[in-house]
Amino acid sequence: MTKIIAPSILSADFNALGQDIDMINQSEAGWFHVDVMDGVFVPNISFGFPVMKGLQKRANKPLDVHLMIVQPERYIQQFADAGADVLTVHLEASTHLHRTLQEIKAAGMKAGVALNPHTSIYALMDVLEDIDLVCLMSVNPGFGGQKFISKTLEKTETLKNEITKANLNTLIEIDGGVALNNAKELFQAGADVLVAGSTVFNSENPSNTISELLALSK
Repeated sequence: MTKIIAPSILSADFNALGQDIDMINQSEAGWFHVDVMDGVFVPNISFGFPVMKGLQKRANKPLDVHLMIVQPERYIQQFADAGADVLTVHLEASTHLHRTLQEIKAAGMKAGVALNPHTSIYALMDVLEDIDLVCLMSVNPGFGGQKFISKTLEKTETLKNEITKANLNTLIEIDGGVALNNAKELFQAGADVLVAGSTVFNSENPSNTISELLALSK
């Protein structure tokens, strides 16, 4: 299965967002990762539909949208209209997760579920076959640049085993603290998609860093 690097727009330079979007377009990145925060589910506020629509016009790669918001089911169609290709909701914010996953798919998007570091992967077992992507948070969500939580490696291996046992094609995405010093281990543990924010955008040559991260999957 092809591995994917998904640079996180949250870490981009918003004074030069167009240039950063163009850089990702021209790089070996597979997706754009878009973090939407409401200041309630997580202690930070990011951006919403106007930025998404601007991104949709300029980006030529899929938009991987991660909702860190309460009641995500209220906005499914709006995110579809704003160009989301993958829409990920948090298990911890979704009272009726099964219904929400069906609504995401009905709106034409791939359905993702994110788990906070303290949440067991076994909480997903009853809906795993309905999920296109599981996003394992490897930091506590809300802010970029945090230290990677090493327990995530074991969690990734366990989840990969469950996906394989069930004969599913569910992707595993790792979000938080991804860097050149842990990407290889994460790929070996079973990760398919690595979200990289500050590691990419704080580097001297972001496009090269994306290529270096992807090369660690081989």
